[in-house]
Amino acid sequence: MSNSKKTYKIGFLGPSGSYAEEAASKIQGDLIAFGSIMEVIDAVDQDTIDLGVVPIENSIEGPVGVTLDLLANDYDLKIKNEIILPISHNLLINEGSSAEDIEIVYSHMQALSQCRKFIEKMGAKPVATPSTSGAAEMVKGKKNAAAIGTRKAGEIYGLKIAAENIQDFENNSTRFVVVAKEDHAPTGHDKTSIVFSLIEDKAGGLYDVLGEFAKRDINLTKIESRPSKKKLGTYIFFIDLEGHKEDDDVKNILDTIKINTMKTKISYIKLLGSYPIEDND
Repeated sequence: MSNSKKTYKIGFLGPSGSYAEEAASKIQGDLIAFGSIMEVIDAVDQDTIDLGVVPIENSIEGPVGVTLDLLANDYDLKIKNEIILPISHNLLINEGSSAEDIEIVYSHMQALSQCRKFIEKMGAKPVATPSTSGAAEMVKGKKNAAAIGTRKAGEIYGLKIAAENIQDFENNSTRFVVVAKEDHAPTGHDKTSIVFSLIEDKAGGLYDVLGEFAKRDINLTKIESRPSKKKLGTYIFFIDLEGHKEDDDVKNILDTIKINTMKTKISYIKLLGSYPIEDND
């Protein structure tokens, strides 16, 4: 019998040279590039790949809405791990060009937002692309165009770095999640992500739910709201809490919230996964 371990197929938002690839490379396996976050998640759902690495929030610009919406509404997948990646943006231009030549800056919307002040100071027009590495590929050969991306993207597409660390705030990091069919076994240092919606918008409705966590001294590390997409002014709520779904305290609170669905306080709850905490030092 062979003792060899399975080689995972790991999807990421490509093409090669993206921050998502850098995050995915922290996991052992064969890396496969996809054209969008939805394509990565769908490939996991269809068993084309084993794991998908997608961004879920940035320390400057906040949540990545498309990832949250897909996990909450469209796919029954789980978060298996998280990866926190420090982000250092570079202005990439063609050989023979200078920063003064640049009229257009291409990159992913998140990267453009994280470098807003720098772009405005240049007097250039920001143009969004599906990924940072795709932006680097797009500007190749264009003297008046630049991309914001990784050092590796510059090397792959023959671009030079005209400026380093151009993000508006120094402590810039992106949290990626590893999406799979199953979440992670308990490690003793875990968090759990859930999403729920209230049956109606009324005074104290959200407090009634969050108060259950306070009663049990369970720490909430994140609370995020997103439009429900059903009616203006209605929302779904994403919560990260300390502990694993199999821990007694967490299991009890999740059972309590599920009981509340029968008492019409909340309309639904979905467990997005329990997984090890990656410390952001």
